[in-house]
Amino acid sequence: MIRSVDLRGKKLDKAGYQAELPRAKLDVAQAMALIEPILHRVQHGTERDLISLAEEFDGITPASIRVPQSELDTALEQLDPKIRAALELSAERIRKVHSDQIRSDSKTVVVDGGTVTEKWIPVDRVGLYVPGGRAVYPSSVLMNVIPAQIAKVQSIAVASPPQKEFGGLPHPTILATCALLGITEVYAVGGAQAIALFAYGMKDLCLKCDLVTGPGNIYVAAAKRALRGIIGIDSEAGPTEIAILADDTAIPADVAADLISQAEHDVIAAAVLVTTSSQLAIAVEKEVEKRVAATKHSERIRSALTGIQSAIVLVDSIEQGIDVVNAYAAEHLEIQTKNAARDASHIRNAGAVFIGRFSPVSLGDYSAGSNHVLPTGGCACHSSGLSVQTFLRGLHFIEYDQKAFTDILQTVVTLANSEDLPAHGEAMTARLENL
Repeated sequence: MIRSVDLRGKKLDKAGYQAELPRAKLDVAQAMALIEPILHRVQHGTERDLISLAEEFDGITPASIRVPQSELDTALEQLDPKIRAALELSAERIRKVHSDQIRSDSKTVVVDGGTVTEKWIPVDRVGLYVPGGRAVYPSSVLMNVIPAQIAKVQSIAVASPPQKEFGGLPHPTILATCALLGITEVYAVGGAQAIALFAYGMKDLCLKCDLVTGPGNIYVAAAKRALRGIIGIDSEAGPTEIAILADDTAIPADVAADLISQAEHDVIAAAVLVTTSSQLAIAVEKEVEKRVAATKHSERIRSALTGIQSAIVLVDSIEQGIDVVNAYAAEHLEIQTKNAARDASHIRNAGAVFIGRFSPVSLGDYSAGSNHVLPTGGCACHSSGLSVQTFLRGLHFIEYDQKAFTDILQTVVTLANSEDLPAHGEAMTARLENL
């Protein structure tokens, strides 16, 4: 079912390994062209335009785009107690991990009388996107909202697509989770139009946001790219990915189940096993065949596992395997080796690293305490997952007294003149005129 890639006997550079492990094709540029009329319509439109877009893309006519507080309250009241308990426990763990990400202000005494203080200031307002469609993601509400709250963002709005089955409201579990976290501003809008609503705002409906976070489909990613600069974004999240680095100590059933778990998300989800053991590779293939046939979303999973983006990769050694997974930079990376903790210490590029048999990606998706909004498509080489830091900005506050200023004046003048910007130097020397 899964294609094989044999890298044994090969010593490639980072680009070479990346070429051996291609990803699903996503034409974001084409999607940007398709969504341009939608962005324009939202920018210059009214709530009626958003309702029309819901009719067109979601097949439902919401009574209103803003979800009434009564609907949030009702959703929470009717939430299955078991689901509520699971959400509350997961939220507690997410808060615990993310509370340790709070940044402290720092004051540096550069010289006597000259200080630079760095303060971490939350953005004023954020729009958080929670996808709908094939699955329901209350976990994404937790992962987006909790870090923003810990960062002390004062204004938080959530958008999620309207659902036919629920009269044009987002899924009730999404609404209940928002209510559970104290979020009162929720919009029944999805796709590119949701990102545009947050980016531009809309009179009498929604204030403009400063930052938008959260995963979504290719049209959400395209809208984020198109509107970046008008708003800040976390990332352009693409299809989910799992890579597993394993040796002959890994249990085939575990590995197969984990590959399948992420393939369940989307037909273009990626599942990659990198292993030193040809016996494990064969056993995993057999387990995959058996388990895919027995699971609920077998057609979707089979499409993902047979796609070019998924593979079983044979390597000579764990050291080569580490080079391969560092080059691939997976969203989720599991280490299932004899010395998993040691091997994990050599990982530089991944959205999140799951160490050992009892740390599967599913744990991180919900209840490990880590965040599941992570960089995809190789972006883990340069980007991090969602965190409290995402919602903070570092501001420098500079304060020099007269002596510290005078002592450094000539240095500044010299550098200003070297750049042919004499007015910069004059802004320094002007202060000598009125001492």
